Amino acid sequence: MPAKVAFIGAGSTVFAKNLMGDILSYPELQDTTLSLHDINEERLNTSAIVANQINKTLNANATIETTTDRRKAVDGADYVITMFQIGGYKPSTVIDFEIPKKYGLRQTIADTLGIGGIMRGLRTIPVLLDLCHDMEELCPDATLLQYVNPMVANCWAINRATKIKTVGLCHSVQGT
Repeated sequence: MPAKVAFIGAGSTVFAKNLMGDILSYPELQDTTLSLHDINEERLNTSAIVANQINKTLNANATIETTTDRRKAVDGADYVITMFQIGGYKPSTVIDFEIPKKYGLRQTIADTLGIGGIMRGLRTIPVLLDLCHDMEELCPDATLLQYVNPMVANCWAINRATKIKTVGLCHSVQGT
């Protein structure tokens, strides 16, 4: 039976494109169902166009689904990939840099460390836990491939509060 992979935050088109291309480049995975989810329908539609083009270019036979309903995306999934940012770049990420700067703290990486990382974690962890609770109900045997920062804090919360199998990953490791 073909695998189902849910992309939560698929409106992150460039990031999703790379992962979809990697998945569909393997002959064993070319009949996979890619269930793309995002809360922004316009960005989701852009990612669907990209997914269909990858599918065609690689001569794969993937089924491409799109939905703004997260529960529908994860229902029956074998793998769930997270790639979203709560609050977006503006205002949230900018604020994560600007508030520490205002008080003399240099925030070098606001997505994983320091005050900015803490604030990002406080915004993100509740959303991830909601997702994992949906997964416990709708795809309890799925593996969560968790790319959302702050990755370590997020994985700690998921492992502490849910039964979902999760792997924390960093998109920047390759090529370093």
